[in-house]
Amino acid sequence: MNKATKVLLTIGVMVLILGFYFYLLGTRGISLVQTGGPVNIGLGIGVLILPIIGVWIVGATLKAGFDHQHLAQRVDDEGLELDVTDLPRMPSGRISREAADELFQTIKAEWEKDPDNWRNSYRLARAYDYAGDRGRARETMKRAVALERQESSS
Repeated sequence: MNKATKVLLTIGVMVLILGFYFYLLGTRGISLVQTGGPVNIGLGIGVLILPIIGVWIVGATLKAGFDHQHLAQRVDDEGLELDVTDLPRMPSGRISREAADELFQTIKAEWEKDPDNWRNSYRLARAYDYAGDRGRARETMKRAVALERQESSS
């Protein structure tokens, strides 16, 4: 079994477990509402909202993950993935801070020349991630996904 299959299987199992949990929450919420009384109805509605929020979060997370994987595959197919194999690493395995910052500056300069190219935004998101700035990495990856969609629909 290859790595991708293992990851998909793990995701599938986790989604099934969460689905069962959301089902249990939903049935408890319905039971509370059916027993009547203002407190039980209020609690039941509150409990019913949790699976709805949970399904939305799981769906959004899976969609983002598949979108990012799609971009990663395209970038890899085009030979544009960042090569970090020779960068110095800390004992934890992470790229050293200085090397990550240097990589980031190089990639940011490329991005500034053509910020509307999704490939550059993808590479910048990866550079942010290597530099430890997860928030900016996520935002930049969202931009890359949007730009790639624009390109694909044109």
